[in-house]
Amino acid sequence: MEPSELLCRVDHTLLAQTATWAEIRQICDDGLHWGCASVCIPPSYVKQAADYLKGALPVCTVIGFPNGYSTTAIKCAEAADALQNGAEEIDMVINLGWVKDENWAALLAEIQAVKAACQGSVLKVIIETCLLTEAEKIRLCKIVSQSGADYIKTSTGFAGGGATREDVALLKTHIAPHLKIKAAGGIATLQDAEDFLALGADRLGTSRIVKAVKALPH
Repeated sequence: MEPSELLCRVDHTLLAQTATWAEIRQICDDGLHWGCASVCIPPSYVKQAADYLKGALPVCTVIGFPNGYSTTAIKCAEAADALQNGAEEIDMVINLGWVKDENWAALLAEIQAVKAACQGSVLKVIIETCLLTEAEKIRLCKIVSQSGADYIKTSTGFAGGGATREDVALLKTHIAPHLKIKAAGGIATLQDAEDFLALGADRLGTSRIVKAVKALPH
């Protein structure tokens, strides 16, 4: 697969707690230069990045991140604030305690509420696969499929594990046909990227694929 075919599926990501504006600006420059799908950055930098990019590349940000246990009202407010600041895509973390409680109705209602707050913008739902059983992953495929969200996303990258080939294959088997998959966390090589896309991922959340392409002989 040509590098350009991989890069157009990449949300070029920097979510480190210590990220500076200079680093975010570099992510924006690289994402634009290499034809990435978006840049995925902390909420506090969304307005600056959106103003800097002037619509040339979508800005994605995260809410309820990385733990997922803020209230539904706060997640909705975060989403609305991000969109007002210029974000075009929202990646939200579900309430994992509710998964362990089997509080499926609350999970569905929260995702639907955040999707409504997105006012038509893309919503990706992070389920944090490394903290789930297989049965929980399958149940969440059904819930996210029903919710109106656009993507189910594997991981934050902050919980000790990221996307695995097995998880992406499992999600692909159990989601509704309209729902897309974003694999994120630990995607380090061009072969990783190709493998995840071949297994059914539509987006990749990673900072390292651009670095890998930069390292190729040109």
